[in-house]
Amino acid sequence: MIAFRFELRRLDDVAPWGDAQPTLHWFGLTDGWYWLEVGGDQVLRLAQDDGPHPYVDYEVARLWEDVLALTPAVLEPVPADLVPFVASDRADWPACPQDDEEETPAASALADDLRVTAALWHGEHRLDLGYLRGAPRLAFWRTVADGRDEITVDWRHDDDRFTVGRARRWTVPTSAYEAAVISLDHAVVSAMSRRVEEVAQRGGLPGVHLDVDGLRREHRERERLRTRHEKHVRTTDWDDVRRGAAHLLSPVVQG
Repeated sequence: MIAFRFELRRLDDVAPWGDAQPTLHWFGLTDGWYWLEVGGDQVLRLAQDDGPHPYVDYEVARLWEDVLALTPAVLEPVPADLVPFVASDRADWPACPQDDEEETPAASALADDLRVTAALWHGEHRLDLGYLRGAPRLAFWRTVADGRDEITVDWRHDDDRFTVGRARRWTVPTSAYEAAVISLDHAVVSAMSRRVEEVAQRGGLPGVHLDVDGLRREHRERERLRTRHEKHVRTTDWDDVRRGAAHLLSPVVQG
């Protein structure tokens, strides 16, 4: 139903970073392609691509890190009255939520704080793809209602490079999303474990500065990344989010 997919570039084809002293590290060694499969579609698939795979060409560690960081927020059920807000696009929020000239300074400052709180909460459900040209928007949120426990996957883009339509939405069981995150974590850790050992067995890479011992230490640290994120306890103040969302979605008051 849902899966985060990737393929690493061949080790000999991974380009080192820097000109004067070519260097590679754990992150750079994850160079490859990645995409998302959901509801029978391949999200982040490119309509035209000159490379060996028609998917996003970037370090896979970026997807892995961002999905793990996103998941604690995604797994926190969204109250029904906040679903329209989490599903909204920032571009649709009024540029000026209200006429601050009618507020006292204290009230204006409180409103600003609430807007920030709500905007940050909204952003915590968006996978950061801002490093891509024509960055698409991919959001995830959980709802529990009427005996259904689901994750909504919301996709929007303005770039004809992607094969999936400009606005699509799917729902998957929360258990399927959790399994997909665990599967991604296991797959990345296993693939990089093999890659680190291959580098070590080769004694490094010709002409590239690469600290093999440091690489092994970093890999051991990264193996625990998902566990560290899972320990994060969410303490969302729903009243503050509601009040901030109301400010952000309020129509502009014409003076």
